[in-house]
Amino acid sequence: MAVALARLLPALCALVTLVLWPVTTRAQDVGPGDLTLELRIEDGPAVPYVGEMVLVTLIGTFRLPIIREELIQPRLEGFSWMQLGTDYWSDQRVDGYPVKVFRRRMALFPERAGPLTIGAFTHRLTLLGPHNKWVEHDIRSAPVDITVAPKPEVEGWWLPVRQLRVSDDWSNAPDQLGAGEGVLRVIRLEALGISPDLLPPMPELKSPGAVIFPHPEKRLVDLSPQGPVAVAFWRWTIMPQDPPSAIVEPVEIRFFDTLAREMRLVTISPQRVAMGSAAMAALPPPQPPGRPRAGLAVVALVLGLGVGLGALVAGRRPGGRARILWQLGLDPDQRALARAARRGDAPAAWRAARRLLARHPGPGARAALARFETAVFADPPAAPDLAAFRRDLLAGLSA
Repeated sequence: MAVALARLLPALCALVTLVLWPVTTRAQDVGPGDLTLELRIEDGPAVPYVGEMVLVTLIGTFRLPIIREELIQPRLEGFSWMQLGTDYWSDQRVDGYPVKVFRRRMALFPERAGPLTIGAFTHRLTLLGPHNKWVEHDIRSAPVDITVAPKPEVEGWWLPVRQLRVSDDWSNAPDQLGAGEGVLRVIRLEALGISPDLLPPMPELKSPGAVIFPHPEKRLVDLSPQGPVAVAFWRWTIMPQDPPSAIVEPVEIRFFDTLAREMRLVTISPQRVAMGSAAMAALPPPQPPGRPRAGLAVVALVLGLGVGLGALVAGRRPGGRARILWQLGLDPDQRALARAARRGDAPAAWRAARRLLARHPGPGARAALARFETAVFADPPAAPDLAAFRRDLLAGLSA
């Protein structure tokens, strides 16, 4: 038996060599079409605008066995870019041959107008060579030239997208608020064909009859075969003032529809923010003005004399009277902050603090306001200590 096997061994070795011979020969000598790498641009406008998405797909076709691979990407000067998911490999048959197919899908965003070149991608492959040795082999895609047009003159932010969706949500009915209650407004912006950093900035809501607290915006991105989907969340807390009813002005978002090749406008309608009828009925009636007490009149007279003497001492120097009022604690915004702290009115305290900080900036005051806003804008919000906030803010303000 052993003798028979010894006689058959050379024949078996020769058979294995014949089977493997085509593989090692082809790995040693790469023929036309054995290894290809091509960059394809998806059908779109012949001349895209600056910032408009250009979809590309890198396709590699490999008829030879690959042991190891590495894709080297060019610098892509003049573009920002995003890869749309992970690389995809599949097994196919082309002209009867088994083929490995590689795909990488990317979104490119031109950053300047004029001629731009998408440089060559290099796929560094390790193939099986003669005598089971590894052979390094590089294949490169051909560079692709495109021409980019400057962005057109538009009103506001340049936003070229394939699709834009906008939603406007409120935490509760904005026209049925309770006494001293606010409402959270969230506008969600979803744009197909752009990166999150190219979305417009959060707009400033305006309402002459409401206090509006802006929250930090949030941005994220979802990847899809059609391109990146940039999402932005814009949030505000809105509280009506006296009278407890206000109209929040409309919000307009302009964008360029890259499929229809025209500008479009999305308008979010104005919204009434008000207390409900039950809350209005529960409010105490306004008190008629009465005669000031004698003690208060005396105090007001003394303070008025003090202010007058201070103004005389300050002379006619610019800002002299304002400094005297500040030192006596009679600055209008100081008094507004004190009143708001006594009443427990957080929105009024916030407004007065912002005005004070604009005129008397100081790092300590900015830190106190930041702590206050962190507490008020938390989810859920925390009730701030207004007396402590007033002390901290005034201590940190510059004279």
